Amino acid sequence: MKIGYFGFNNGPLGRPEVMASLLRAAEEAGFESAWTGEHVVVIDPQEPPSPVPPDFPILDTVASLSFAAAVTKTLKLGAGIILLAQRNPVVLAKELTSIDLLSGGRLLFGVGVGYVEREFQAIGVPYAERGARTSEHIEAIRVLWTRDKPVFDGRFTRFSGIQQKPMPVQKPHPPIIIGGMSPAGYRRAIVHGDGWYGFNQDESAAAESIEGLRRAAAEAGDPGRFDALEISVTPRGPMTADRLKRFEDLGVSRLILLPERPAQGADPLDAARRFIERSAQTLSIG
Repeated sequence: MKIGYFGFNNGPLGRPEVMASLLRAAEEAGFESAWTGEHVVVIDPQEPPSPVPPDFPILDTVASLSFAAAVTKTLKLGAGIILLAQRNPVVLAKELTSIDLLSGGRLLFGVGVGYVEREFQAIGVPYAERGARTSEHIEAIRVLWTRDKPVFDGRFTRFSGIQQKPMPVQKPHPPIIIGGMSPAGYRRAIVHGDGWYGFNQDESAAAESIEGLRRAAAEAGDPGRFDALEISVTPRGPMTADRLKRFEDLGVSRLILLPERPAQGADPLDAARRFIERSAQTLSIG
């Protein structure tokens, strides 16, 4: 089982000296990967379904992954997740290629559609188009990452007669890991992804999602696509060795751990480091 750490760019951790120390601690403890969270803007005042209060700081994913590439050597660097419909895919392809190159091929490209309509309003992207834009943007980026003469003619993006070099280090391209716990998300992972990511799931929810992915592959007429997916889950609640085994038995290959919030007044870096050390010991990693 691969073990990741979620949210190194969020909240009080989002300061350079704290991020560097946290990322190195995760690497030294034997974690396989570290993942960002993403909301370009949040709603003020907070209202459902916005997950965080308006004063909660979240550093940009691309900048955070670039920083992480510079202060680590082996840790894989996960975008968890990029709200792809809110991005220009041509610009993002260049940014992510640069991270893959600067990190020596350690990028994990996590993708999601988003779920807070007012965030899309602020960015100027129609909320109703987010699914179609996400699916198309994935394929536009894949073309830029893999073809010597990239050409794309889509509903939202068109290009030809261009070059975008260099190509990513990873071949054919960095893994594309698609989030979403809905039939549409499962279909998108089967059709467009190399992996799937479920957030805040217990064993029962993970089992339902995995069955949904299997069903989506069958409906797409390609059951083998399910077998090719790498399944990642951020578990709900504390993790133990027994729970890890249960997730593993379900077919999960990566757990991306979300640390509990530190107690009021506690040092956030100290709390994060203790979480990393405790998790490494409990799960026998490193």
